[in-house]
Amino acid sequence: MAWLVIFLLCLGHIAAQFLGNSFKSENQIDDGLLHLLLKLRQEEFYDTLLVYGEDCVFHSVIRHLDVPTVLVSSGSTSYDWNFSSLTMILGCGPNAEQEATNRTLIKLQRNRRLIYLQENIQPENVCNNYAEKEQFNIAMVKDDFNESQIIYTCRYFQDPNFEEISLSEKKPIYIEQFRNMHGNSIRTVPDLLPPRCMQYWDSKTGEMKTIGYVSNLINNFAQRVNATLKFGFLAPQTNIRKISDMAQRDELDIGMTLESSLYSKNFETSSYPYLMTSYCVMAKVPTKIPFNLVYAVIVEPLVLVIIFVMFCLISILIIFNQNMSWRELKLSNILLNDMSLRGLLGQSFPFPSNASKQLRLIFTILCFASIMLTTMYEAYLQSFFTDPPSEPRIRSFKDFGEYNQKLAVTDIEAEVLRSTNNTQFMEMKKDSIEIFKKWRECVSLRDSFNTSYNYIVTDDRWSSIAEQQKLFKEPLFYYSRDLCFSQLFYFSIPLRRHLPYRHLFEDHLMRQNEFGLVNYWKSRSFFEMVRLGITPLKDLSKPKAFDESIILEDISLILKLYLAAICVSIFCFLSEVLGEKWRHWRS
Repeated sequence: MAWLVIFLLCLGHIAAQFLGNSFKSENQIDDGLLHLLLKLRQEEFYDTLLVYGEDCVFHSVIRHLDVPTVLVSSGSTSYDWNFSSLTMILGCGPNAEQEATNRTLIKLQRNRRLIYLQENIQPENVCNNYAEKEQFNIAMVKDDFNESQIIYTCRYFQDPNFEEISLSEKKPIYIEQFRNMHGNSIRTVPDLLPPRCMQYWDSKTGEMKTIGYVSNLINNFAQRVNATLKFGFLAPQTNIRKISDMAQRDELDIGMTLESSLYSKNFETSSYPYLMTSYCVMAKVPTKIPFNLVYAVIVEPLVLVIIFVMFCLISILIIFNQNMSWRELKLSNILLNDMSLRGLLGQSFPFPSNASKQLRLIFTILCFASIMLTTMYEAYLQSFFTDPPSEPRIRSFKDFGEYNQKLAVTDIEAEVLRSTNNTQFMEMKKDSIEIFKKWRECVSLRDSFNTSYNYIVTDDRWSSIAEQQKLFKEPLFYYSRDLCFSQLFYFSIPLRRHLPYRHLFEDHLMRQNEFGLVNYWKSRSFFEMVRLGITPLKDLSKPKAFDESIILEDISLILKLYLAAICVSIFCFLSEVLGEKWRHWRS
């Protein structure tokens, strides 16, 4: 029994020593990981811990951190968690994270990850596995971290693809991987729609390049992150919306085109708004009225009524003051009063020898009225012959049917306007809309300033059109703010769903706008189109030949009226003569 007691005491001592060493080793590991997590929080603050995997060393460490923690032992949240960007992800092994929820994947794509490796797993393989899932902020520690104090952090654009960093070093563990892509390619597809994207060959390098206020944005970004652009091209006559579809299918990284908020509501494959613009009608400038209609324009019906009433009043006053009686007030004497008619037309008439003061005052009023009338209409006539007024402009979408004008619309635009139930588009008559199935044909008609139609353009495109019309003797189109399908909407750049450097591109996009480069590129659009031979530097307005003098056709209307008046005068004269002879014959 004594030997048994001694044996049990020795065994208990050995077991206690072994458990103490094991507990001491575990505490040392916990202290090392705790120190690492505190250091990571100092480098970049995190307010939430997300732990993937079953029971591991991280579960004992997080008890000492005053940070809210979410434990996901199954490897997936199974819900659309709206984690903040300040979440730190801890993984109990390289395969502990099995996240399958799409929104959570996008939300946690850029978050920092710390992986605990318990087996003999190579960091290179772990970096490759996470790179396939497009998760790049990865750091790892092994189970000998207490002795080695070594952290393995992924570096994707170098060989080897990871770097060993000691805990005591001041080097950052996580870096922005995509600030220097070391010449790696960015897949893009240009829409080649001037002026936002135009293709040309660089004579110095012999390479195909693009220019425009959309192309310049992406070209500058590629230079900024030290990347190259890998171009893909659409087949001719292909709908440019296919570029957005390719971005949704992850067939490209950044689309070299603009995606309107009217066309797409999918913000996961669209960048931060690049342009804020309006969507209105590019309407034809009304033509000048012909010279032979100037006489009808300068005479307003209301003014004619006022002149006629004034003529009748003056006639009545003259007849009454001449006879001091109302007996001679007949309709024929009032309407055919020679003095009043001549006076208002600015012509001379016989002045009574012994005119009273009242009659002289009436003649003064008549003289003043004739001066005002003849001067006013002479001024109108001369100014309108120098620069005739234009026909009325279209003020509403209903006016297209009344003025016999058509609006040219591509089938893409018509489909979108119908699907969004646009009230302005719905109130237009069907026969006043011309829908083109080939969108490039409609764009070609618009860019050639074909005046057979009115067109729909955005404000950013109108700026280059307005610049081109400065070369014209007379502008052909104007941007109608009264005929807008949308006063405010935005353009975005199509991006693929899990683009790892989306944040860098959107930051670049906002900086380009902030520095005023986008407005500068837009102002230079027309000159770039001329330099590349896309737009001719000539007057497309086809101005009419200048007439040195008025021709007979210009006064044809007034001559017709004069002839009609002469015929009426002859008829009245013959009526008076024949009437007098008839009365003489009867008597």
